[in-house]
Amino acid sequence: MSTLKIDDLHVTIDTEAGPVEILKGVSLTLNEGETHAIMGPNGSGKSTLAYTIAGHPRYEVTSGSITLDGEDVLEMSVDERAKAGLFLAMQYPVEIPGVTVTNFLRTAKTAIDGKAPALRQWVGDLRGAMDSLKMDPGFAERSVNEGFSGGEKKRHEIMQLQVLKPKFAVLDETDSGLDVDALKVVAQGVNEAKDATGLGVLLITHYTRILRYITPDFVHVIVAGRIAEEGGPELAERLEDEGYDRYLTGAEAK
Repeated sequence: MSTLKIDDLHVTIDTEAGPVEILKGVSLTLNEGETHAIMGPNGSGKSTLAYTIAGHPRYEVTSGSITLDGEDVLEMSVDERAKAGLFLAMQYPVEIPGVTVTNFLRTAKTAIDGKAPALRQWVGDLRGAMDSLKMDPGFAERSVNEGFSGGEKKRHEIMQLQVLKPKFAVLDETDSGLDVDALKVVAQGVNEAKDATGLGVLLITHYTRILRYITPDFVHVIVAGRIAEEGGPELAERLEDEGYDRYLTGAEAK
């Protein structure tokens, strides 16, 4: 069983006023096939956690560790992390003019697997992913994210997830900007990827609405760079009713 382990992670970013610590000792363990929801108010460190796992150069790990099946993730380059089985669905996917979706995905799949996928199998996998996400076939020949709506960008992220088949996916506010119908389609795409491969999911969100369609095994509440509380799906339900005020009051007291 594959395991992604985060242990006592401290992360800073540089600002005009100097280094600022964002994560202050975050620890969690994500096993293959599990879904962990990371919740918390704005500015709590949720996206910092996502981008640190992926290897964004802006974020400096000052102490702690991230390991994937015992291997030191922090020693890996961004592409090595992807090849090892880590995937990040970005909150704000970037545009890549002049590169078609199909060429982008096939190039990524080739880089991860070390060889180009068989063409017939690849076409079938791509069409299957597009069908499951209710995407027009012509979408494959468009430039990556160029002129895409918010919903199309998020569906494209999940299409990448389905065809690249990583061990673990970090979904950074994948639900943001989606209407109800698009949210259901995206959530179904994540669930299908998990069912097909035993994917482990780290789902970062402010809100509980996506958790109606992607049921978490564990919920972690991050406030001011620390995990303030952990529990099961019932914790997300309580947050729906109570919000984050009681955690924020405690954080301000510290």
